[in-house]
Amino acid sequence: MKKESTDPPCQAQACALQSCLNKNTYSPEKCDEHLRKLYKCCWSMYKETDGSGESTACPMPNVVRRWLKSHGENTD
Repeated sequence: MKKESTDPPCQAQACALQSCLNKNTYSPEKCDEHLRKLYKCCWSMYKETDGSGESTACPMPNVVRRWLKSHGENTD
């Protein structure tokens, strides 16, 4: 039987971002790809749940959408 995950959606991406930021305190730009992966994960969760999904790892949907659009990602 498959064990159900109790971690919030996108928790792994958020932890990877935090780890990167801890290692690169004076160069957070080195973690841009981790931030992009987190926001893309969050956007997928919001799309799958019609915007009603919740995760402590994700900002509000409008913040995620705005960030992705301003960084050249499609949010349609």
